[in-house]
Formats: sequence, structure tokens, C-alpha cells
Amino acid sequence: MADSRVDDTLWEDFHRVVNMTSQELAGWLRVRDSGELTEPLPDAAGPALGRHVLAILQKRRTDLTDTDVTAMREVIGRVTSQADVENEPEPEQAGDSGRRHRLMTLGHDPLKAAR
Repeated sequence: MADSRVDDTLWEDFHRVVNMTSQELAGWLRVRDSGELTEPLPDAAGPALGRHVLAILQKRRTDLTDTDVTAMREVIGRVTSQADVENEPEPEQAGDSGRRHRLMTLGHDPLKAAR
């Protein structure tokens, strides 16, 4: 178990940047990968890191593995490098849907209020 490695700061930072619920993220990953004629199996929708974020959201802190901890750190780094988590733009200023969609794949919706 990685619980001893999931200190309060890592846990809080991850849940600060991942502001989508597991249901919202699962839905987004399915929509993102669906085509005109096909839809992926729920467990195969979205990129590997997005699916890993979803799996982490569905776990208790005490059940996290070393791989989960690594993924949490990667997500925090990616989201904070692509988004100003503390000062997200107002919806009418966001404009860049490509950037928003990339962030949503990691569980962060820049137009959603922080938890």
C-alpha cells in the first residue's frame, strides 16, 4: 500500500486539481472517444492516464498503490502546467475548448468551480 506515501499535501493537491467527480470523468471519457457509429467499452474509454485518474477517484486513500501515487503526481504537474488552477477564467473568457478538453481528460474542468 502507498498510504504512507500519500501525505496530506499530495492528497489535497490531487483533489484540488481533479475537480470532476468520477461519474463526470467517466462520462467525459466515453463521450470523448465515441464515434458516429461506435462507442468504446466503458473500461477502455479515454487515454490511459485519464482512466487511471478515474480509478484513483474510485479508491480509498488507504488502497492507493505506488503506481497511483506516481499518476497523482503526474496529473498534478500536467494540470498545473496547463491551467491556472487558482485563478480559472470566467466561462465567457475560457475560449480554448481544445485546452479545456485536454484538461478534462485528466479530471480537471477549468470552467467548473473548485470543490
